[in-house]
Amino acid sequence: MIAFVHGFCLALGLILPLGVQNLFVFQQGIVQRKLLYAIPVVVTAAISDTILIILSVSGVFMVFIHFRVLKDCLLVCGILFLLYMGYINWRNCGDLAGVNVKAFSPKQQIVFAMSVSFLNPYAFLDIIGVIGTSSLQYENEEKILFTFACILVSWIWFFLLAFAGRCLGAADNLGNKIKIINKISSLFIWGTALMLIYNLILNSKFL
Repeated sequence: MIAFVHGFCLALGLILPLGVQNLFVFQQGIVQRKLLYAIPVVVTAAISDTILIILSVSGVFMVFIHFRVLKDCLLVCGILFLLYMGYINWRNCGDLAGVNVKAFSPKQQIVFAMSVSFLNPYAFLDIIGVIGTSSLQYENEEKILFTFACILVSWIWFFLLAFAGRCLGAADNLGNKIKIINKISSLFIWGTALMLIYNLILNSKFL
C-alpha cells in the first residue's frame, strides 16, 4: 500500500505542472465540439506515458541516461520540436474565427500527442530519472503497485484535463479565450526550449 501511495503522489507531482503535453490535451478539450471527440488525444497521451513508465520501471531506459551523446541528441531533437510547436501555436492565434479552426482530426491528435510525449525532453527525463529511479527501492508486488499508481494518475489526469477544457469551451467568447491560451502556450513552450538550450550549452564539454 505504501508503494501505491508513493507512486500516486510522485506521479501527481510530476504531471501537475503545466507542460507541452498537458497544454495540448487541454487545448483539444476546448476546441472539440464534444468531449468524445477529444478521446484520441487523451488515450494516446495516457498510453504514451504508460509505455514510458513501464520501460523506465523495468530498467530499460536507465542505461540510456548514462550515455551523454544519446542524451544530447534527445535534447536537440526536443528543442527543435518545441520551437516548431511554439511557432505553430503562435501562427494560428490570428486565424481563430471559430471553434473548428484548431480542432484536430483523430489522426492529427494521435500524431501530435505522441510527439509531445516522446519528443519532450522534460517529460521523457522526468519519467526516466524520477519514476525509474524511485522504483528501484521496490520489488515484486510492491513494484507492480508503484507502477500501477503512476499509470493510473496519467489516465485520470488527462481525462480531467480534456473535461476541464470542454467546460471552458462551452463558455462565451471562446475565440478570444483560445487566442490568449495559444499565445500563453507559445511563450511557455519557447521558454522551455530556451531553458533546454541554456542547459545544453552549460553542460557542453566543448565550453
